[in-house]
Amino acid sequence: QLHVVESGGGVALPGGSLRLSCVGSGSIFTYNAIGWYRQAPGQQREWVASINVGGNTAYEDSVKDRFRITRDNAKNQVYLQMNNLQPEDTAVYYCNLAQGDWSSYTYWGQGTQVTVSS
Repeated sequence: QLHVVESGGGVALPGGSLRLSCVGSGSIFTYNAIGWYRQAPGQQREWVASINVGGNTAYEDSVKDRFRITRDNAKNQVYLQMNNLQPEDTAVYYCNLAQGDWSSYTYWGQGTQVTVSS
C-alpha cells in the first residue's frame, strides 16, 4: 500500500526557487516510476514530471527547462527542484506513482502548497 508525504512548499517570488520533497513507503515506491503532479485552484490535476527507477526523467512542456526531478532510492525520496517559478506554477503539488493511467488513482497524499506571487 502506497503512502507518501510531500513537503517543501511555500511562497516564492516570480523567478524564485523551491525544492519539494516526497517520502514514500515500501517497495511499491522504490521499484516504480514516481511522478509529481499539481492542481491549481479550479483546475484539474495535471502531471508535471516523472522519474523511473533507472533515473530517466520526463517533464511537462511548460516546466521542462525550469524544473528537475531526482530520486534517492536508498531514502525512498523523490525531489522536485523548481527554478524560475512563475505565478502559473501556483498549485498544490502531489507525488504519486507514475505507472499507467495516473488519473485513475484513488490514493493521493495531502500535497504541499506552492504559491508564486509578488
